Amino acid sequence: MPGGTSFYFSNAIANMDISYSLVTALGPEENFIVEGLRAKGITVQVLPSAHTVYFENIYDEDQDKRTQKVLQKADSFSIKEMLDVDAKIFHLGPLLADDIPVELIKYLSEKGTVSLDAQGYLREVRDTHVFATDWAHKKEALQYIDILKVNDAELFAVTGCKDLRDGARALVAMGVKEVIVTLGSKGSLIYAEGEFYEIPAYKPKATIDATGCGDTYMAGYLYKKAKKAGYVEAGKFGAAMATLKIESSGPFTGTYADVIGITSE
Repeated sequence: MPGGTSFYFSNAIANMDISYSLVTALGPEENFIVEGLRAKGITVQVLPSAHTVYFENIYDEDQDKRTQKVLQKADSFSIKEMLDVDAKIFHLGPLLADDIPVELIKYLSEKGTVSLDAQGYLREVRDTHVFATDWAHKKEALQYIDILKVNDAELFAVTGCKDLRDGARALVAMGVKEVIVTLGSKGSLIYAEGEFYEIPAYKPKATIDATGCGDTYMAGYLYKKAKKAGYVEAGKFGAAMATLKIESSGPFTGTYADVIGITSE
């Protein structure tokens, strides 16, 4: 099934009142996915690629845990392809470590706020199997990141800190302005401007499919930040979107009213 940050983030923000466009790279055999997004009113710019990234996700009974394989890789992005792309916020969702080079992150940081989901930089592929690894170019890249999203395992991989707050502080020391640590069913932690904000998780009616929950959270969070919301309001909105998403297989398909309904309970 379609997946990745590009798919889950785009679907999650599609019904929100904000100007949004997706830049993605995929093989020609997957063009039907793009047409499906465009049919929902999403603006999509497709960059040519020999293949589309192809993951296999295997979940434990605990939906917070999964193992992965990579069966196919896409071509990397470059500055040349992004010269005509302008935005107030750029959200980057690399699936693998070589998807988005540091020089592209630096270039985008000169054009707007850069938000990054770090997970792709922490995936090492060995014989199709995905292993957690440190981010080789983190010291070069993190100075250009305004908003960084990690989970607890990714935070440890990047900083070596088991304590969440120590890890968040370490990321800020490397140059990040705003750190979001997602903790699955345990909520999330935001660290910005020297303050910590604990965001609770909302209990889903059913736990069906956790794939894309982090992307959905970030869609809600960045949507609210673009609307000048504070950290807690943005975090709660993202958490509510992720809760609605986990209740069914596939991407988030709800509305702003659906999300507000969760946060007001």
